[in-house]
Amino acid sequence: MDTLSNLFSETVRFLPLLATLAGVSVLLTALNRYFRRRWKDNPDLQFRFQLTMLALTLAGGLAVVIALPVNDVLRGQLLSLIGILLSAAIALSSTTFIGNILAGIMLKVVRSARPGDFISVGELTGRVTEMDLLHTQVQTEFRDLVTVPNLFMVTQPLQVVRASGTIIHAEVSLGYDVHHERVIDVLLAAAAQAGLKDAFVHVRELGDFSISYRVAGLLEDVQSLISARSGLRTAVLNALHGAGIEIVSPNFMNTRALEADQRFMPQPSRGRRSGRKPGTRAEEVAFDVAEQAASIEELRKALELVEKALAELKEGGRDDAEAAERRLVAQQERLLGELEAAEARRASGEHKA
Repeated sequence: MDTLSNLFSETVRFLPLLATLAGVSVLLTALNRYFRRRWKDNPDLQFRFQLTMLALTLAGGLAVVIALPVNDVLRGQLLSLIGILLSAAIALSSTTFIGNILAGIMLKVVRSARPGDFISVGELTGRVTEMDLLHTQVQTEFRDLVTVPNLFMVTQPLQVVRASGTIIHAEVSLGYDVHHERVIDVLLAAAAQAGLKDAFVHVRELGDFSISYRVAGLLEDVQSLISARSGLRTAVLNALHGAGIEIVSPNFMNTRALEADQRFMPQPSRGRRSGRKPGTRAEEVAFDVAEQAASIEELRKALELVEKALAELKEGGRDDAEAAERRLVAQQERLLGELEAAEARRASGEHKA
């Protein structure tokens, strides 16, 4: 009889724990199925699903600890131990499982890259296919899927190709016997043939045997980035050969019979104007967002000056205060309109990016 009574009392004592375990298990299973079904087609919500399930699991674990049939002192010690363990895990997160979780949260908060973006991190280049709590999946140009820990993503420089367009380039070395103005014209024509906008050419290096040129331009359709890079190089090859310009290695040796008084210099181009219009400056294409930010900052400063002048006008009590106030108010409204339009353009560009 005493044995049955003790067994019954022990069973009653563990009932809260068993009920909590059952409730937590059923609730987590139900929520897991619900969220998987609801968010399975959205990569961004997949990350939210994992983060939500992690938080709910931790909360369920704390509920189980609280329901343990122990005295309050021991329960407090257990909770303190869990707190210490979590603090230690966060403190050592640079090389641990928690580190990848924190890095995944950082990537989501910063939103520097999204699924579908072209990225370069370390020696890896490709398009993001999935961003999870612990890792990021990238598909390379060879169609391979590479899984990268999130900790690696936040500890390496991350280059993201903007959706609104990116600059692609190709480099070629040509001999000193070809006039540089002729080369620049041919390379600009090749960039236009490759479908690039705002093309420009830079002379990169004056070597011992050859001149190194770089032709670049804005590619708006970033979805065809890899093909466009190859297309630009093909267009450069065709354009130079079509213009009769040789492309040879700096170490290429070619013996030609020359007259004793002949000098190895290019002949001046005929029918050309010396004041040829230069190509688009690289800074005008590359730093458009910075230019927008600078313009917005200038508008804000001008608006502050107008508001300061209005405040001084109201305090000064001048005879022509009413007319001056109308003029300043009109200027203030104009600046506000320009500022709102500039911020809207920048927000639109950032959203596209």
